[in-house]
This record gives sequence, C-alpha cells and structure tokens, in this order.
Amino acid sequence: MPKHILVLHGPNLNMLGKREPQIYGKLSLRDINTALEKKACAAGFSLSTFQSNHEGALVDRVQEALGQIHGIIINPAAFTHTSVAIRDALLLHDLPLIEVHISNIHKREAFRSQSYISDIATGQIVGLGIRGYLLALDAMMAILTDKEDLM
Repeated sequence: MPKHILVLHGPNLNMLGKREPQIYGKLSLRDINTALEKKACAAGFSLSTFQSNHEGALVDRVQEALGQIHGIIINPAAFTHTSVAIRDALLLHDLPLIEVHISNIHKREAFRSQSYISDIATGQIVGLGIRGYLLALDAMMAILTDKEDLM
C-alpha cells in the first residue's frame, strides 16, 4: 500500500491565478494539485488535497486523517499567523510536516513573519512561488523513504 500524503491549503488559495498574480502567480490551485498528484503517483505515493477558507473545516480534515496518512504538507495561508486551533490539530499527528508559503512571509508585513506552525514543522519552504509545493513534495517523499540523496 503506498504511503499517503495530505496537502492542505488555507484561505484564499482557491483564488490562485486571480488574486495578486504578481505575488502568487498565474496558476490555479487545480493546476498545483494536479502537478502534485502526478508527481506523487509517478513516485509510488498517494496524495490527497483539501482547501478551505474556514478554520474549523481544516481542523476537521486534519483530525479525520488520523491514522490514515504518513505526512502533511500545509500552506495555512492567513491562518499561519492566527490559528492555534490548526496548530493543535496538527500536533495530534506524529508525522513529518512541511509548511509552505508561495511568497516569502519574512519579507512582507511584520505580522506575516509570525507562524504558529513553523516551530512544530519538520521544515518550511517560503518565497519560491508554486515551486515550493513541488519542493515540499520532493522533501516529504525523501523523508518517507528515508532517502538523503541530493538528486
């Protein structure tokens, strides 16, 4: 049975391609999810994605995944800076966790550099556009297969 990775997208990411394309790019969330699913499948992993503009829905999805997944990639978006609830839900899992941000949250408004997720994450990828998602997936698959190569 393939190892399963859950990718979570926070608020407003459903508007990728339309919202501030100079910051977030022109590709849609569907484009990103499709690329992630293809890459995971080609490497022998299964992957599911979930997006919500509602904090409780993200918490519910994290809780529902207990015992069913092997790693989590999350772009909490605006909830990065505000959600103790999502943080607490993520702490239910003793799994690799990678936090992703399309923009460099450390080069933006001061409030955006505070993350309630980063100190519990295995790693954080910021500022590399949508490539950050693909890099996070590469890293997660390497972690789950215990590979340390530099390919």
